[in-house]
Amino acid sequence: MDEKEKNFLDKALEDVIDPELYVDIVSLGLVYGYEVNKNKDLKIIMTLTFPGCPYGPTLKDQVKERIEEEKIYRSVEVELTFDPPWSPDKIDPDVRAALNI
Repeated sequence: MDEKEKNFLDKALEDVIDPELYVDIVSLGLVYGYEVNKNKDLKIIMTLTFPGCPYGPTLKDQVKERIEEEKIYRSVEVELTFDPPWSPDKIDPDVRAALNI
């Protein structure tokens, strides 16, 4: 995946807002990466702010739906991981400052 495609995906996922912090999941550092194969199957690897987050299934669905709207990929899979665990250090520095973290 080239940088242009990564930036496109990041920009699209800025539309997915964490319902507790009211910040997009990219700025929060919840998106860890993307994998795309030659068949244009996309896997989005992301995390949650904590493993028991009650919004996890909703966020996962929103991520999948948002990228499917683009109609670029044959399939979209969202994989949750907690390795490494998320921490506030992963938040974009400007957003962290705005949140006083």
